Amino acid sequence: MKYLTFLNKQAKRALDANLEKEAVKLLILELSGKNGAEFVSMLHDEISLEEEIRLTKEIDKYIIDGVPVQHIIGHTYFYGYKMKVNKEVLIPRPETEELVGYVLSYYDDVFEGKNVDVVDVGTGSGAIAIALSKEEPLMKVSATDISSSAIEVAKENAKLNDANVSFMVGDMLAPLIEKNMKFDILVSNPPYIPDSEFVEDIVKNNEPHVALFGGVDGMKFYDIILKDAHKVLNHPSILAFEHGYRSKDAMVELAKKYFPASEVISIKDLSNKDRMTVIINK
Repeated sequence: MKYLTFLNKQAKRALDANLEKEAVKLLILELSGKNGAEFVSMLHDEISLEEEIRLTKEIDKYIIDGVPVQHIIGHTYFYGYKMKVNKEVLIPRPETEELVGYVLSYYDDVFEGKNVDVVDVGTGSGAIAIALSKEEPLMKVSATDISSSAIEVAKENAKLNDANVSFMVGDMLAPLIEKNMKFDILVSNPPYIPDSEFVEDIVKNNEPHVALFGGVDGMKFYDIILKDAHKVLNHPSILAFEHGYRSKDAMVELAKKYFPASEVISIKDLSNKDRMTVIINK
């Protein structure tokens, strides 16, 4: 059997199980130890029986056992940076890469190349904080998370990517307020799935619930952050959030409640869903 035949066979298995064929392709690529070009060049080579058995065993973990591909291979990529992931942290999503891009863009608009202090609240794997630190050297980045286990993963990822980020264990803004810390930019992708909303088994069974669910309406943590944000912000400042695509109106309402004199910007993601809200305080 050729690699291409094997790949197509396994992709069909995924589709038949209502799973993603692209996930299977990624898994086979990563486990092959080849880069994209090398893998494509070997698609018409014969796959050995030993290799077929090895790869099928790992693919079964995804298709039969419901283990995310990122957990099987132990990492994912975020904004071009390799990030370790496990059951202690949320697997970073592509939409969150867009949030990083907008933070960098609004930084240019508001601060015009000045040194700034940035905090990522609820950092999880550290993906946002690390990407910002690597992409803009003028950002001095800190990050918080209530989970000490998540912070350990984030520290590993910072080391893996040679990123200079200060991590603190604590609930939302609490460690920042306790230390009387001030920031120019606050970014957060907190838990925002409403408690009663359906979540796919592969997510619900493998990712930490503390990083998924955001109260009855999914807005619990935005209210907590925005209510006390003035205690940790300099002036001018930027707040940037990712949120559920049905929460645009609720986000705007909260933003105007706590920052009535500020500019509130709603942003759609690449799927044309209302996914981000930015608050500019000038």
